[in-house]
Amino acid sequence: MKRSACVLLAGAVLTAAALAQNPPQQQPEPVPMPPPVAAPLDHPYPGAVTLRVNMSDTTDRVERVHEVIPVAAGEREMVLLYPQWIPGDHEPSGPIASLAGIITHVDGQRVQWVRDRVDMYAFHVPLPAGARQVTVDFDYLSPIKPSAGDVEISQQLAYLEWNDVLMYPAGYFTRDITFNTTLLLPSGWKYATALETASQQGNTIHFQATPLNTLADSPLIAGLYFSRVNLSPTPTDKVYLDMVADKPEDLTMTPEELREHKNLAAEADKLYGSHHYQHYDFLLLISDKVAGDLGLEHHQSSENGQPADYFTDWQHGVYLRDLLGHEYTHSWNGKFRRPADLWTPNFNVPMRDDLLWVYEGMTEYWGNVLTARAGMRTPEQARDLFARTAAGFEISRGRDWRPLIDTTNQPIVSQRRPVSWVSYQRQEDYYMEGELIWLDADTKIRQLTHDKKSLDDFCKLFLGVHNGSMITDQYSFADIANGLNQVVPYHWASFLRKRIYQLHPAVPLNGITQGGYKLVLNDTPVQWFNAEQKKLGFADFSTSLGISLGAFESKGMDNVIANVWWGSPAFRAGIVPDTKLISVNGAAYSPKVLRAAILAAETSKQPLQLIVKRGDRFQLINVPYYGGLRYPHLQRVPGAPDLLDQILAPSKSPLPKF
Repeated sequence: MKRSACVLLAGAVLTAAALAQNPPQQQPEPVPMPPPVAAPLDHPYPGAVTLRVNMSDTTDRVERVHEVIPVAAGEREMVLLYPQWIPGDHEPSGPIASLAGIITHVDGQRVQWVRDRVDMYAFHVPLPAGARQVTVDFDYLSPIKPSAGDVEISQQLAYLEWNDVLMYPAGYFTRDITFNTTLLLPSGWKYATALETASQQGNTIHFQATPLNTLADSPLIAGLYFSRVNLSPTPTDKVYLDMVADKPEDLTMTPEELREHKNLAAEADKLYGSHHYQHYDFLLLISDKVAGDLGLEHHQSSENGQPADYFTDWQHGVYLRDLLGHEYTHSWNGKFRRPADLWTPNFNVPMRDDLLWVYEGMTEYWGNVLTARAGMRTPEQARDLFARTAAGFEISRGRDWRPLIDTTNQPIVSQRRPVSWVSYQRQEDYYMEGELIWLDADTKIRQLTHDKKSLDDFCKLFLGVHNGSMITDQYSFADIANGLNQVVPYHWASFLRKRIYQLHPAVPLNGITQGGYKLVLNDTPVQWFNAEQKKLGFADFSTSLGISLGAFESKGMDNVIANVWWGSPAFRAGIVPDTKLISVNGAAYSPKVLRAAILAAETSKQPLQLIVKRGDRFQLINVPYYGGLRYPHLQRVPGAPDLLDQILAPSKSPLPKF
């Protein structure tokens, strides 16, 4: 050790000794927090923001942003916000970590921004007296690999969410800030968006001046291989299916597929009896390279991602096929009608998610029902999915301790990251359990009115109001209960509170039983679902052994145990998630081998012998399970009213005249 280091060490020892003999006399106090960022106020921003986005770099996947922002008279500082709370995400998900190269100028002079000490999404730009405009330049580094986030750009296609590529001044409602937006696309690409185009020169598109809240709610898709199909149910209800794909042949629809997509728009038109858009655009990315499981709602459009074989292997896409119906329903439920505390004046005020059982739960219900009414699923397939959902809650031990209402906090609590024990921690059950609750409500209305009214009537009353209005209409729990009571008087408030707010471990089967069916589990497989599992490298043994392998989004991981159900036979035997299943009773694992072994054990009463690999260690685990495969089905109850069949049948109502 050098002499200087020895001297420093000796000094430190003496200082520590002195402090030990003379400790501080006062307990520490917190450092005062800096002033908060200005709260948004409802007054017009002086002048329009100019936004230019260059997304022509499909190699590096860098989107280059240039903004010019007028300065309000007398301001000595501009605070710029990067959107944090994105409508539809239900969490603070703005990808601020993807920004780089942030440079600010004031009237042409470089001025260094300073990030807020508390709010990481806020940037302070000092302004000299008389400043007129601030320019902001930055790069949005779109993910190159899935581990960095959803892949948004390939050599053939891309999707753009405007909230990723802009900043805006604090202190204003987003509806009060006007944006003049220009986009530069790669050569030869075509595009679709709900925004209105002002002009186009080559690959440069200028959009009409737009309030920020509308701009951020109007994403864009673009690509080399593009197709637009008219699905409009009436001349005044304009609906389009805009598609980009990896290959041109992936855009080809059969006449039957086209008819079913048109039916979807028509069935929604009949259900809601209104619309709240000038034209609605299904923005559909048909790709194995981009989007993944993309599904995000907007007022006049939706972002939808489907596999490259969406059309070319139509028969094996049933499980994911309700995506369009779900996101379309959100135009009414979530975008036009919205929970009061889920609406915020800008994108940096926190959202509160407690009514997601309506926003998402009822939307999940109508997504499944509309898909069946349109013919995109058979009624039997829709019933199979209700059965699968109900059976899943039968084995969910998370329902023993966590009420459904608390799962509406899950997007904020976990930021939608994966958890280890899905069935015990409960993820976002307000989607699927919410679906069963709204089925319960639908069949209850039909019972109470002797099948004269249904949840369709509630939708027209609650979601179908103010045809043509684009102004968000807020609602509360009381509004929901009152709306149901207008359809048919009943104790709807207590009906909902019991199922949503109270701890309610009983499986929510009322809608199924009132609908004329009962849930049964047996060894008979659901053929269409097993075929889709095989194609996607996914195998589900949740209702028997208590495991699932692979994942719908993770091809190439066929033998990885993705989930283990808490309290299941596999759980009690010591199997944990993220374990590889190597062999079953001495034979290399495959779904077919495991199914055969489970059936054999039902008769032999011999434990399953599983060799698993966890990390770098192999282990033999015996699982004493003899209960068979237990596939969920809905079985018709003889003599009971067939309400569920009526719910799933195409509507007999005429198309509305707007």
